[in-house]
Amino acid sequence: MPRLLVVHHTPSPALQAVLEAVREGAALVDEVELTVRPALSAGPADLLAADGVLLGTPANIGYMSGALKHFFDTVYYPCLDATVGLRYGVYVHGNDDTAGALTSVQRITAALRWEQVAAPLSLTGAPGPADLEAVRELAATVAVSL
Repeated sequence: MPRLLVVHHTPSPALQAVLEAVREGAALVDEVELTVRPALSAGPADLLAADGVLLGTPANIGYMSGALKHFFDTVYYPCLDATVGLRYGVYVHGNDDTAGALTSVQRITAALRWEQVAAPLSLTGAPGPADLEAVRELAATVAVSL
């Protein structure tokens, strides 16, 4: 059964709602095993066991969260050659601007040579029903790609 790893940093109620929508979206896809790990505790073993990954981060002062950067620092060399072509998606939440955070994630995933299988999702402000539906669709799209 394909395995989807969700690596997230969820420090706010808004991001908690987004994470729940991720779970709901992945649950729509039959025959996918979902593993959800906070970015500060996810590591190489989690990534190497996955067939795809969905990354979630707040936008902090124009960059991804330090927690997600820590995840990348932890897995980069141990997983560099073993995860080439890994399918991934990403969502970023910010109060007003997510561009820098998204760019930083895409720069690292490009260096890892991962394959982006869904358009990145940028959310600003409190997530409304349409935003949460877009998150569900993102999670389902990444899960289906496995």
